[in-house]
Amino acid sequence: MTTVNPSSALITQLNNTNSSLANSASSGSSLASAATSALSSTSATSLQNNFMTLLITQLQNQDPMNPMDSSQMTSQLAQISTVSGISQLNSTLTALNTSLSGSQSMSAATSLIGHTVLVPGSTVSVTAGASASAGIQLPQAVSNLTVAIKDSAGKIINTLNLGAQAAGVVPFTWNGQTSSGASAPAGTYQIVATANQGTSAVTATTLTSGKVNSVTMGSQGASLDLGTLGSFSLSSVAYIQ
Repeated sequence: MTTVNPSSALITQLNNTNSSLANSASSGSSLASAATSALSSTSATSLQNNFMTLLITQLQNQDPMNPMDSSQMTSQLAQISTVSGISQLNSTLTALNTSLSGSQSMSAATSLIGHTVLVPGSTVSVTAGASASAGIQLPQAVSNLTVAIKDSAGKIINTLNLGAQAAGVVPFTWNGQTSSGASAPAGTYQIVATANQGTSAVTATTLTSGKVNSVTMGSQGASLDLGTLGSFSLSSVAYIQ
């Protein structure tokens, strides 16, 4: 048998080749780790860009002796496409939901035109000899509820005893008369509610009455024009008369 001894030059060449492959694999691993740590954005566009950067980095620095499996790359491409599609679908559904909500809000608001509603407020307006409506909102049931009607000077001209009431909105009508039975002058009067449950006071919110003249749509949703009372959001309506 003939024994072949490799030359020192061949041994040196092989060692250099192995060292080069090892350095390439190490560099690829480091770059892949750096690219992975950079995936901080959750937007679809950024996610796609980061994915492609990572994929190209892996391809450029893969071990020539152990290249990336093409089936794995195909699987990764399919996954990123799925994530992108879901993100785009979510964006579309969100926009559609916003559009539908705005349309429904506008439709509900326009249906109130010409109707009288109760909104937060502490005044009631009357014309001579006519009655006026208002309301009280209660957070809980009360054993006694009274409403004082005051003139512009703060003087009580009448008191309405509404008795026991359940929680919720309590609409009431003032006949426009003073406690003596005389008609109150036309104008705007203040309403003050006092509520009790047994010996405990209950916070009551007064509601003023207004007629919906028109509706406008803004960035904050539908707005109701109640004439001299001003504009109120649709969510401010506590009761429709």
